[in-house]
Amino acid sequence: MSTATQTRNCVDEFAAQFEQFEKNDAIARSWFHPVRKAALANFVETGFPTTKHEDWRFTNIKEATSTDWTVASEDAKSIEKNALSPFCIGEVAATLVFVDGRFSTELSSTNELTEGVVVSRLADAMESDAKKLEQYLGQVLAQKGNVFALLNTAFVQDGAYVFAPKNAVQKTSIHVVYVSTTNDRPTVSHPRTLIVAEENAQVTVVESFVGLESANSLTNSVTEIVSGDGANVFHHKIVQESPKAYHFGTIGAWLGRDSRSTSTNVCFDGLLTRNNVEAYLKGEGGCCTFNGLSMLRDEQLVDNHLRIEHVAPHCESWQYFKGIYDSASHGVFAGRIFVHDDAQKTDAKQTNQSLLLSDKALVDSKPQLEIFADDVKCTHGATIGQIDEEAVFYLRARGLSDTAARNLLVHAFANETLNEITVEPLHERLEAIVLERLPKS
Repeated sequence: MSTATQTRNCVDEFAAQFEQFEKNDAIARSWFHPVRKAALANFVETGFPTTKHEDWRFTNIKEATSTDWTVASEDAKSIEKNALSPFCIGEVAATLVFVDGRFSTELSSTNELTEGVVVSRLADAMESDAKKLEQYLGQVLAQKGNVFALLNTAFVQDGAYVFAPKNAVQKTSIHVVYVSTTNDRPTVSHPRTLIVAEENAQVTVVESFVGLESANSLTNSVTEIVSGDGANVFHHKIVQESPKAYHFGTIGAWLGRDSRSTSTNVCFDGLLTRNNVEAYLKGEGGCCTFNGLSMLRDEQLVDNHLRIEHVAPHCESWQYFKGIYDSASHGVFAGRIFVHDDAQKTDAKQTNQSLLLSDKALVDSKPQLEIFADDVKCTHGATIGQIDEEAVFYLRARGLSDTAARNLLVHAFANETLNEITVEPLHERLEAIVLERLPKS
């Protein structure tokens, strides 16, 4: 069977699943159902991409799109609370846990939230706060060209909703955990996170995507971030899926006037991870920063695709993505800065740095600029290389062993990104993972 036929069969299977899905009366009566149907129609028309598509030239997803995926059963699978201990990030204002896409009441908790701040299941908010969600849910992303975002919109049932009202400052972070477990059949989930910070509000959200044991899973997530005028949103996404897992994640951000949005993406595990990022600087004076760190081994692949659109003038955007690649791992980076003709005084920088620890590791990097304004400051660049032998010699001359010297340089390379994480316990946990993966001297 040809790749095209296998891909078409998988599309048809998802279309058949949608017909069963919308027979649920609650789904069919929801205000969101027309959005679902439109997304499904676009998905079926577009189909899954292949390596013939420019944006997927370096990433073959044939195995993922030819697998017979099934949605987990209605009830969340029971797992022990201590199974999530390795992924905890210290004291938080609230924790929402979803197991195979299903909300777990037993594993979730709420401590102390700033007055007016809402942290809830998306399924509940779609009923109780429908008028507010209609403005944002499914509206932040330009989804037509992103088949996985379309698929998520068609099938989304639950996820996290974080709302910070005008002038509210939520100092303690909010943790959302999406867990994939081992099931009888390959399992797919479509989690959705919506973060809305109104005028001058501030909030920090950590999303953890984790796989327990050897979960054969596909996580297709979408996170929508809305930063109102003067708002400040910190977002951290951590991918620690199982060795057999596929992760397709999309982040979309709207930024208003003088707003700030910072997102850090860290990937340690998973067979194949694709991160799509779209940001729209819609208000004058907005600033967005996207940081990324991948530390891969074996035959893992991470593909980071970013598109930052400068719509309004006097805005700034920064992209700093780093990768550490060992064994036969593969890293892909494609970043695009798009400056509209009205976006004068744009200041944008894009940097991709890759460190190869093995002769078999591979990196493909494609930074891009598309500028239609004439008064801007935009730079982009990419570096790919091995550990600097002169730096190793310098450290060895001061008493370090060869292994210790190389470990120190790799740790310093990774820590430049980890230092951007504002949640200290999370920073410490991720740094410990980096140290644990370094060769023992």
